[in-house]
Amino acid sequence: MDDPKLPPFKPFLIVSLILGIFGILGLALLFGFTVPTLGPRWLFFFLGAASVSGLALPIVYLLHWRFPSPNPTTPGILVRQAIWSGVYFDLLAWFQLGRVLSLPLAVGLAAGIVVIEFALRLAERSRFAPGAPGNE
Repeated sequence: MDDPKLPPFKPFLIVSLILGIFGILGLALLFGFTVPTLGPRWLFFFLGAASVSGLALPIVYLLHWRFPSPNPTTPGILVRQAIWSGVYFDLLAWFQLGRVLSLPLAVGLAAGIVVIEFALRLAERSRFAPGAPGNE
């Protein structure tokens, strides 16, 4: 059942729980005990990114486990993709606060993030690795 190209799940679960609980409890306290001035707004973006990234980390791991890639998946890739979901949430919240969020804008932002991630994965795959097959 363990995929040799995928790191173990336990460290990701621990980080996910810490980020998710910290973010969700922080957001609950923020909504309950503050007014929307400048400081709490920035705290909202920080806690929102933390909670969404924490909640997305097991989903990203599950997707990599279910749909494996031919290249090994490093922990950095999994964490980066979970952080992208937190950044996407923050962008959506930012545009909604300005009342400019629309469906085409949300889809365009998601497509842009997917293109950036694809380019990063392509750059990682094209790196020279001494001793790898075909690189002697």
